Amino acid sequence: MLDFKDKTALVTGASRGLGQAVAVALGAAGAKVIALARTQGGLEQTDDLIRAAGGQAPTLMQVDLQELEPLAHISNALLDRFGGLDILVSAAGYLGQLMPMGQSDFKVIERAMTVNYAANMMLIQSLNPLLRQSSAGRAVFVTCEQGEVVQPFWGGYAASKAALNMAVKTYASEVTNSDLRVNLYDPGPMPTELRKAAMPGEDRSRLPELGPVAHDLLRLCHASCETQGMLHRYGEAGSGYGGL
Repeated sequence: MLDFKDKTALVTGASRGLGQAVAVALGAAGAKVIALARTQGGLEQTDDLIRAAGGQAPTLMQVDLQELEPLAHISNALLDRFGGLDILVSAAGYLGQLMPMGQSDFKVIERAMTVNYAANMMLIQSLNPLLRQSSAGRAVFVTCEQGEVVQPFWGGYAASKAALNMAVKTYASEVTNSDLRVNLYDPGPMPTELRKAAMPGEDRSRLPELGPVAHDLLRLCHASCETQGMLHRYGEAGSGYGGL
């Protein structure tokens, strides 16, 4: 098991799904977890799960990623309370609607771009100094097939993920000569609420459990990770795309 003792980790989307599973896995491995999400009830459940797994009580941050202004100041709060930040895992996401481009609601597309892309850019701007000050800063952004492969009806969501992918790869190229490592992670199909909304008739019993996926992602958060600007997939060579 990877050791994250004395590491401080911020996880977005930490109230459910992969974000929650990653927060629990990091907490169980000794990290000081800052769990950020929109719903207080889900955050409290994450708190319970981390404690039950033997981790220390996390810091809960109820933040709606549609509101960008609070993200601009998040580094000040982390610096004051923790003295820095070692790990960022961006797992929050918004699906929107699966519709033809010509019929899409622009407000829904705008929200997808805000949550999936703009919020992450704000986090990068705010947290970059803290991550670069860490002796082994690590940033992992969760993406999926739709950010790379054209599929009908996925336009708004796909555009937001494609923008995220390019921005993260660009960011990684800019910090190559530092100790910070920045990567993308495609978890593949998972039994999340986001995937359920996209594929309501799917047999969820055939999807992998979140725990193993979260532990696989953790390798990109560890000080031993040396890859930079890469898109990693759960199961690597054999799994392909398809994550939500």
